[in-house]
Amino acid sequence: MAAAASASCLSCTSSAIMHGTVAKVNPSIALSARTSFPPLGSLQYPFRSSFRRPSVNASFCGPAIRSMVTTVEEATVGVSKGIETPVAVVTGASRGIGKAVALALGGAGCKVVVNYARSSAEAEVVAQQIEELGGAAIVCGGDVSKEEDVNALIKAASDKWGTIDILVNNAGITRDTLLMRMKKSQWQDVIDLNLTGVFLCTQAAAKLMMKKRKGRIINIASVVGLTGNIGQANYSAAKAGVIGLTKTVAREYASRNITANAIAPGFIASDMTAKLGADIEKKILETIPLGRYGQPEEVAGLVKFLALDPAAAYITGQVLTIDGGMVM
Repeated sequence: MAAAASASCLSCTSSAIMHGTVAKVNPSIALSARTSFPPLGSLQYPFRSSFRRPSVNASFCGPAIRSMVTTVEEATVGVSKGIETPVAVVTGASRGIGKAVALALGGAGCKVVVNYARSSAEAEVVAQQIEELGGAAIVCGGDVSKEEDVNALIKAASDKWGTIDILVNNAGITRDTLLMRMKKSQWQDVIDLNLTGVFLCTQAAAKLMMKKRKGRIINIASVVGLTGNIGQANYSAAKAGVIGLTKTVAREYASRNITANAIAPGFIASDMTAKLGADIEKKILETIPLGRYGQPEEVAGLVKFLALDPAAAYITGQVLTIDGGMVM
């Protein structure tokens, strides 16, 4: 038992940093609207193109060539102005991975709904940073395990911008302990938020996506949903459930041009990893072939690819691990 308890201690310490934004239960719902910036002229849905046309020196061209260049440039500008800016909902977006995702999408020009459970001040800061990056944002508080809060969240996005193009289910909590000691409430709290919350948000957002016949759903799972973990029966079960749900959503909504994928992070740097003792950190890093923690921005980069890049349009029903080689 002593050995098991010791293993549990390390597991519980490490599991708290394993991934994701901790979005604690908050029964209240609050909406704070921020100024909406106009769509960026350079934004091309479903992504902002990094392609640059080669420069042409018109002084070296004949009249016909100069006329052709002018026509092409005018046509390109017209297409850019006519394409709508994508709207993204990110749950648990006030810190950690959720914050990094919200900033990445906002920096790409998206309109972002920043959801939080308790950290309203931090969520407001995220929204302000998105606007500084050239995006637009509103802040919406709520507990995604509650249907009425989820409906209010989706309605906030719809009322403000008329639609939802991208849903990132990131909110999650942990209640770690060995199975033999786990109370039913500890089991249920994690299942309700980490799994039922994904179900509720996906079901509500997909209704809007179906009307447009397009959408991208990205669920933040965890490597423990693939491998299990001592002291995390509830969390592992919830994340495994998210993976199964993702594959089912991908099959059911594919005919409507809606993709659904899961990302399974490993150990991601956070405030908690910074407080770990040297011995515990050494043991954790020994399990990671790359020998370091992942960064929230690295997870956000993968989310951004799945959400906005045309190359991701043919990817659905997949689980992408981002864990430094832990699971392979």
